[in-house]
Amino acid sequence: MKKLFTLLLLGAFTLAVFACDNKSEKEEAKDQIEESVEEVEEAVEDAGEEIEEAAEEVKEGTEEAVEEGAEGVEEATEEVEEEVKE
Repeated sequence: MKKLFTLLLLGAFTLAVFACDNKSEKEEAKDQIEESVEEVEEAVEDAGEEIEEAAEEVKEGTEEAVEEGAEGVEEATEEVEEEVKE
């Protein structure tokens, strides 16, 4: 009788341990959703940083183009003034 009781107790303990470790389908789905949300948040953050960098590059390029254009206008103005003087 002692052996039977010990076996039943051991079986119950083993079942309890495995039952506690297993997640339900809802818990697994919740974990997957949380992981997906984190991945999306990271992707959005990365995309935002890339957009910010691209915008900065466009800004710098525009500033350079404006400066070059202004220099060209100044040179053209000087040339016209010299021609008018002659």
